[in-house]
Amino acid sequence: MADDALSSVNSLVSSLNASINNAVEAIKKSQSNQAVGDVKEYSKTVNKSALNTNAGATDIGVISKNTTRLNVASTLAANDKVDFYKFKVVTKGELTMGQVGDDGVHVQLMNRLGRVMADSDPKAGDNYTAFKKLQAGNLTVDKGDYTLRVTRDKGQSDKDPKNYAMQLVMGNYSQDYDTVAKQPAKGDTGLTLSTGQQATLDGLNQAISSMNSIPTGQTGTQKLMGSFSLFV
Repeated sequence: MADDALSSVNSLVSSLNASINNAVEAIKKSQSNQAVGDVKEYSKTVNKSALNTNAGATDIGVISKNTTRLNVASTLAANDKVDFYKFKVVTKGELTMGQVGDDGVHVQLMNRLGRVMADSDPKAGDNYTAFKKLQAGNLTVDKGDYTLRVTRDKGQSDKDPKNYAMQLVMGNYSQDYDTVAKQPAKGDTGLTLSTGQQATLDGLNQAISSMNSIPTGQTGTQKLMGSFSLFV
């Protein structure tokens, strides 16, 4: 049984490289966001909250125009329906979001009131148009608190883990903040992780070492691809 679980994880890992290729085009714009001077790197590994609500959002940092770039890598584990990430914008400007990972990951940008501002669902109308602007670095946002909501696309099985990484930047940057977000600790949920889930989470825990080994001043694509180096 354990062998079957590990085999399932290995199969997911081996196919991730192909799924990443479909997402790379969406983050080419972030290659124009240039490192300024000697970039300072900051990294952390955190456990996501057991609360599947906006109130349990994982804090990934502060966006300051021409100063900071935020990166987060995580997974929607089997039967994990939603992840939330919060960040603060301290200077009004045009925000860019890059994303790589498995197919079937649904991302929404929400303001502090919970209103959806951008949606990766092609059927989301104006919110999808806003999402394309966000990918291209053309979505203007005001100062304030924001949340990223990550789920599966409609039709995707809750049993299938989904790996993903996202990046946020406004203009250029001189400070790079990496967050590896793991599943809640066992004691937070009262549930026992399967062998396959634990293997996936152990890999995410090692991602911090991979991130620290990535040279600074690289493009958005290189950064996000590097965050998946442990899977391929």
